[in-house]
Amino acid sequence: MTAISTRAKIGVAVGSAVLLGVVATGYAVLATEPAASPAATAGADTGPVTLEPGQPRLLTITDRHVASVAATDPGGARTVSDLECLRVYAAAGTGVCLGPENAWSYRVVVLDSALRQQRSVAIPGLPNRARVSASGRMISWTTFVGGDSYTASGFSTRTGILDTRSGSTVMSLEEFAVTRDGKAYRSADVNYWGVTFTADDNVFYATMSTGGKRYLVRGDLAARKVETLKENVECPSLSPDGTRLAFKEAIDADPQQGWRLSVLDLATMRVTPTAETRSVDDQAAWLDGATLAYTLRQDDGRPDVFAVPADGTGAPRLLVPNAESPSPLT
Repeated sequence: MTAISTRAKIGVAVGSAVLLGVVATGYAVLATEPAASPAATAGADTGPVTLEPGQPRLLTITDRHVASVAATDPGGARTVSDLECLRVYAAAGTGVCLGPENAWSYRVVVLDSALRQQRSVAIPGLPNRARVSASGRMISWTTFVGGDSYTASGFSTRTGILDTRSGSTVMSLEEFAVTRDGKAYRSADVNYWGVTFTADDNVFYATMSTGGKRYLVRGDLAARKVETLKENVECPSLSPDGTRLAFKEAIDADPQQGWRLSVLDLATMRVTPTAETRSVDDQAAWLDGATLAYTLRQDDGRPDVFAVPADGTGAPRLLVPNAESPSPLT
């Protein structure tokens, strides 16, 4: 991973407790900095942001405020709301915001299409990942947490899932039964992050870390269980057709060397690296069936959203400057 700046690089590499501690410490600086005014970015206007289906748009965070921009002109003028979030995602008119409750605590907020709060859950630690299922029913989040005795640095992750229809909430996937390599598995050091949901709103994929390794797991929410599928897969993101996962692959299986944004074919388990060769420490979003969007932080800490083809061809391109946490709205 590259060096942590004042506006910290956001991510997690649970396989290395020392690295995780550095990331979490840096992110604490970012999370507690005062947010800029909603329209501080050049070319931005304050105004209402809607999650309603219609003209294709891209939802992002600009200066810690939820913003949207036309998908046909993502580098153009954007609308910035007054809603402050550190992570945002939306689908089918439902949004999730991981935002501040006060100076040192955070919450998951379920949003309607007008960004109005529908439900709020206090969460431990520092916000890191957020997702909404394609139907808008399921919400997931990941945070950095401290105090787990099995980590040398005192930091690990906590991942939860909320069913917006029933109100059922899983505050930590660590409660789930684990099958690793076909056998029941238990360990105090199990951590999860980066959930992505399938179309049935029950099966999901995520990353599980244990014993210094990171695994792609497939989970069954109703059965409260997960099973490992493949090593060295982090922050999966399911394609719209449900056949592929975009993910970050640690170089030489060592997160300290950075990550390569790649795509996994679920039928063949074949991995295709994308044309993005810079280290991507993000849970990419599918703009459509062929294109990935993701955040990269520049040397001065400024986030920019880039896009790259999912099939390994082409080249990365700047999509939305001074923005992060991309989520397509259609």
